[in-house]
Amino acid sequence: MIFRNYLWKWIQRDPLRYHSLHADMISARSGITLEQYLWRTVKIALMTGVLFAVIGYFVSIFLTLQVYTGRAGIYNVFNIQLPVLFNVVYPAEYLQALAIIVSFIFGTFMGYSLLLRMPGIEKNSRSIKINMTLHNAVAYMYAMRRGGAQLMTIFRSLSDRANIYGEVALEFRQIVRDADFFGYDVVTAIRHLAETTPSEKLKDFLEDLLSVIESGGDMAEFLSTRVRLYQEEARFEQKQFLNVLSIVAESYVTLFVAGPLFLIIIMVVMGMMGGSAVLQLAMVTYAIIPIGSVVFILMIDLISLKAEKTSRYVRTKWLHTFADVTISKKDNEEPLFEQLKKYDQLRHIVHYIRHPLESFVSNVNQTLYVTIPIAILYVVIMLVSIPQYSKMETFINVVDDHFVIALLIILIPYAIFYEIWSRKVLGIQTLIPDFLERMAGINQVGLTIAQAIAIMVNTNLGLLSYEIRRIKRDMEWGANFTEALMRFEERVSTPSIARTVTLITKASEMSGQIGVVLTIASSDAKMSEVLKRERLAEMFIYTAIVYLSFFVFLFVVGVLTTQFLPVLAKITTTGLPSTGAMSGLGSIPIQTINRLLYHACIMQAIFSGLIAGQMGESSIAAGVKHSCILLIIALVAFNVVLVTTL
Repeated sequence: MIFRNYLWKWIQRDPLRYHSLHADMISARSGITLEQYLWRTVKIALMTGVLFAVIGYFVSIFLTLQVYTGRAGIYNVFNIQLPVLFNVVYPAEYLQALAIIVSFIFGTFMGYSLLLRMPGIEKNSRSIKINMTLHNAVAYMYAMRRGGAQLMTIFRSLSDRANIYGEVALEFRQIVRDADFFGYDVVTAIRHLAETTPSEKLKDFLEDLLSVIESGGDMAEFLSTRVRLYQEEARFEQKQFLNVLSIVAESYVTLFVAGPLFLIIIMVVMGMMGGSAVLQLAMVTYAIIPIGSVVFILMIDLISLKAEKTSRYVRTKWLHTFADVTISKKDNEEPLFEQLKKYDQLRHIVHYIRHPLESFVSNVNQTLYVTIPIAILYVVIMLVSIPQYSKMETFINVVDDHFVIALLIILIPYAIFYEIWSRKVLGIQTLIPDFLERMAGINQVGLTIAQAIAIMVNTNLGLLSYEIRRIKRDMEWGANFTEALMRFEERVSTPSIARTVTLITKASEMSGQIGVVLTIASSDAKMSEVLKRERLAEMFIYTAIVYLSFFVFLFVVGVLTTQFLPVLAKITTTGLPSTGAMSGLGSIPIQTINRLLYHACIMQAIFSGLIAGQMGESSIAAGVKHSCILLIIALVAFNVVLVTTL
């Protein structure tokens, strides 16, 4: 408590010292005061210092042991005399104490500095998320404004849909909070948000909105213009992102495909010259390739302009339409409700039996509940049935292929069903702009949305035609247009369709003539499809480079396995000197190196495929199919092609 009081006095002495940190915390919506955050920062920094001190202690023990045994050291070329302090009886203790103190200070400083920058990092992250969905939020505001809604009503409705519009809706929630709890008027609340928002784009939009409000301009026209402007800016932002992504892709191929291949060749040669390269080769195979690939996957995921996940919350309302009607309650109705519950459960089971693959397509993760037990059962049967080998290397060489097959048992169904779902959703999303354009044309001639849906049933829109028929059937069975569209959104379940459905339903609630809103929604959906196709076209070449680099990796490893290692295995050590460069030829573990090379190809196949999917389609799940293809190629190459050449 005393330290916290001293910390508060330290802040009060120079308030400008932490002004930027305080501003970043407000923009990041941290929810805590500056004093609380600094107190937490100091505690975590001290814990980080203690952790670094422990690491420094063990490192100092290792280094002093290396120095005193003569295995390591720095030659004193300048003949510098050490202080007398290090010439006492126990100099190692002084070195260890110095290492602990330096490590503690370094760890505390690093932890403190990093935590002071965390609000700024969170602020930049929120800015990116806000910019990604700002044009969707502005389109929603435009739809409500054309229906005659007041500005505060628009902000309140948008803030209630944070599950659809993400961070930008949470930002507009600040306006609602200031107006409801702090008594601000709309103009003051908007100005306060413009001062605290982390997004420069949103800040410019709010300042321009304030000028329109104060000058009495046409707000609907202003919102319409901004929607089209932000749609054009989205293409420029994606071009910048693709340039960065191309650099990341080339770096990955250089560092974690060509780099490990270069190290593998060197280590095999080192093994021929007598050096034991098995440990280093194992480090490259089991540590450098996986860890480096995971770092690149996280890096691509961090910089990707991906849409946030959306969800729809359904509220249950108690209807009082016939409040004057007396409700009579009967006893002993609980068994009837239990029968209805059992019937619903039985109906779901029957539907699942009739359509067993439908649930896998709608939820790909359910395939893991089936394939993982099958893979485990396969591994158990394999381990029980294989004979007992006296050499561990032979046992591992027999078993590892079966583990790869078990992994394929898990991944192949996942990749197949994800691809089916992806093609279905992508096919529907591709047709959404055409569907919205036709709906806008029908609505502009005076027909209602329900009548437009009835006409659209007879059009040919491919995969979307079936969904349009289901929307019309839901409306015929008593659902209104909003409920039918929400069910369509639930069946497809993608962020872009969720925002399109939300925009259309809100516009239809505000006005029957929503042709202009449908046109804007169509152009937005068309722009999203254009951006997606441009990304696929740009990243296709890098996906091809990943495949080619893997084939080069596999070819070089195959040459080492079939041409180089068998020759070394046949060399006799008779007559060779016991010391020198060729003294270790007889001790080269050929079988171990061969196994490590095979595992290196397996690791490259898995992670290269995942990164190809992450770059090309912005999804790790999309890369599972690439991993399966590369795994099968590696498995066949080592067990069919390479074995027959030996």
